[in-house]
Amino acid sequence: MSNFDLIRKPIITEKSMELIEERKYTFQVEKTATKPEIKKAIEEIFGVEVESVNTMNMYGKLKRQGAHQGRRASWKKAIVKLKESSKPIEFFEGME
Repeated sequence: MSNFDLIRKPIITEKSMELIEERKYTFQVEKTATKPEIKKAIEEIFGVEVESVNTMNMYGKLKRQGAHQGRRASWKKAIVKLKESSKPIEFFEGME
């Protein structure tokens, strides 16, 4: 699996934008991805130095339409903290 398959997409919310000030960036990642794999992928894709990776499994919300109900897909979220010596991730710079 390539690095680009591991990192699905960035998560852009008010809370994740506030975390950027602390050098923390939030991504949706492959459910089977491990912390070392995520660290390696972020470092290679964006050319930055990663200090730590925190992950959490997000369970799909229960949704219903009339009498029918189902569940959205579950996914995995990773919060990546960069080292002080590292440059910021340029993708997020224009959004602050």
